[in-house]
Amino acid sequence: MEAACSPTTAGKFVVVGGGIAGVTCAEQLAIHFPSEDILLITASPVIKAVTNFKQVSKVLEEFDVEEQPSTMLEDRFPNIKVIESGVKQLNSKEHCILTEDGNQHIYKKLCLCAGAKPKLICEGNPYVLGIRDTDSAQEFQKLLTKAKRIMIIGNGGIALELVYEIEGCEVIWAIKDKAIGNTFFDAGAAEFLTSKLIAEKPEAKIAQKRTRYTTEGRKKEAQTKANAGNTGSALGPDWHEGLDLKGTKEFSHKIHIETMCEVKKIYLQEEFRISEKKSLTFPRDHHNQLVIADKEIWPVYVELTNEKIYGCDFIVSATGVTPNTEPFLCGNNFDVGEDGGLKVDDHMHTSLPDIYAAGDICTASWQPSPVWQQMRLWTQARQMGWYAAKCMAAASVGESTDMDFSFELFAHVTKFFNYKICSLLVHL
Repeated sequence: MEAACSPTTAGKFVVVGGGIAGVTCAEQLAIHFPSEDILLITASPVIKAVTNFKQVSKVLEEFDVEEQPSTMLEDRFPNIKVIESGVKQLNSKEHCILTEDGNQHIYKKLCLCAGAKPKLICEGNPYVLGIRDTDSAQEFQKLLTKAKRIMIIGNGGIALELVYEIEGCEVIWAIKDKAIGNTFFDAGAAEFLTSKLIAEKPEAKIAQKRTRYTTEGRKKEAQTKANAGNTGSALGPDWHEGLDLKGTKEFSHKIHIETMCEVKKIYLQEEFRISEKKSLTFPRDHHNQLVIADKEIWPVYVELTNEKIYGCDFIVSATGVTPNTEPFLCGNNFDVGEDGGLKVDDHMHTSLPDIYAAGDICTASWQPSPVWQQMRLWTQARQMGWYAAKCMAAASVGESTDMDFSFELFAHVTKFFNYKICSLLVHL
């Protein structure tokens, strides 16, 4: 380690990450070992806490996610100590983590729950935004207030929630699949929800039920961290509640879906002018039978693989995530999955001694049940964090533990377009 004389703290258990997986893991360890210090290292001034947990059935569960100051977690669990700093380096041989504040933290068992970051369709483009944490969601809201048209690329949970919630702004939604939401429901459900999406939206809104903690007093500090490349933990269910997702226009919402296509090229305004290509207006009918050239000048243009080009104010890249493994790989011989995640076995253990991983950062590398698959969702983040703590606790006292039943059958409860969706056995 590069800071041999740095201040050192030690905990039998150290957890990295203040998201759903990390906080759940730390809480469970604190319950298992009330006399042991549990260190939770997080780069964010707030943590994500699971609240109002309900076990709907053996495999289905519902819960809310609240952003809370880390002091609330420490108040609930006096043996949890939250260290607010990013990770600079991991030395797995020495069982030591160096944080960006210059301190060292010695562990006996470590769980990495550092989450993931948006997989952007184009890096470094000021008009391409990935929505992953609270800061990026608020940046999206700010940009939307000045927008007349945006493009959303991707067919996952974030995209599904956005297209329905946005008002006063034209939305072109490009997906590579035949139907919307194919990772969550079948073609019949997709057809039903598509009809609801393109219909007029009812004016009444469901009251917000999840509270949100804001860090106004630490805004400057948080911005500094964001600029340094630290990403906050993932958004929880109903993350858009409390955000005013309204553009410049007066209509409720206008959605056009382009299916079976991906982004071919992105043009800035001057690049598009030089190309002498033509963009299209917002389609007047759902089937896009009437094609009209767009005379309006836009800040950015998107050419799709179906040869259609649309101009817009900005682009939302909602095409998945990349596991946030970067701070941990240097000098450590982790087995890494094809998706970039840290490979874990059926006890959430990585390829290195005494290091576990849970949530979006990990890749399940055991032989899965034929009716279970890994999807980087809040439900699985909680389940993995809980199970990782159980495995760490058992290993520390020389015991073994059976795999949790939540990994036997894929099950997820969420809400799209104000309809509750229960997903079971997708993609068999």
